[in-house]
Amino acid sequence: MALFLILAPFATFATLMLVTTVKISLAASALVALGLVLRDMIEGRSIKMLTAGALVIFVSLAGYHMIAATELSPVFVRLAVDGSVLAIALASIAIRLPFTLQHAREVVDAETAKLPRFLRTNYILTWVWSAAFVLMLVADMVAIYLPSTPLWACAAIAFAARNTAIYFTQWYPKHVRAGIAASANTAAA
Repeated sequence: MALFLILAPFATFATLMLVTTVKISLAASALVALGLVLRDMIEGRSIKMLTAGALVIFVSLAGYHMIAATELSPVFVRLAVDGSVLAIALASIAIRLPFTLQHAREVVDAETAKLPRFLRTNYILTWVWSAAFVLMLVADMVAIYLPSTPLWACAAIAFAARNTAIYFTQWYPKHVRAGIAASANTAAA
């Protein structure tokens, strides 16, 4: 459930881009991101890097569209969003605080959060998300630079990349825990 809340601003943007204008899509996504930041603040949680980044991305792009004389193309806006999210993911790795770590720490006990394997798992998850963001960015670039490519093909690439990262994020920690349990059982036998 938390994973879907984390992605809510981006899902809002992607969905609304199919049915309405860039301005409305960006404004609604900014409001969703603001809601998530406020929710974390009210509940006393840390403000997450990806959520705060989404707020900055969508407020900046929405603000530009509110004051600029011309709108950016929908494909260029998707390129800006996907590029910005990739930058957040890579920056989180560079500063040694993978963006998945903030979310993961909220669902495990303090002892687990201190384990090297826990940190390694979050680096792997963040790298998988970074790869998904790269594929989404490539799909956007294909739509821009190869306009004869059907838009549905680009959307399918982005959809598959995102859903693969979601699946991996749900599967991999369980796989790691199962490996730890199997090792403990083997050692006990």
